[in-house]
Amino acid sequence: MHCRHCHERPATRPRGLCLTCYDLPGVRLRYPTTSRFGRRGLANGCFAPPTPTFPTQARPGSPEKIAVLAERVRQGVALWHPEDATLAGPVSEPALAG
Repeated sequence: MHCRHCHERPATRPRGLCLTCYDLPGVRLRYPTTSRFGRRGLANGCFAPPTPTFPTQARPGSPEKIAVLAERVRQGVALWHPEDATLAGPVSEPALAG
């Protein structure tokens, strides 16, 4: 089998690439893994998705919270915002000493 990039040298590295092409900057990223054990998809651990733009006051397990989570999946952002409501209620701002 020849290299998927240069089509000249034998493919001896993962992703079906030759050693030279595998080491070139950016070439490796162009070709998906050919391993059946390769991690694929957005949530493959290669990056952290962006934080949602706003927290939700919906309590965990409620239909409102499930709708918010479904929307976050559709948008491709993280499921949890640091200020999302908890079972104890909404996350409140710390009181300022005056």
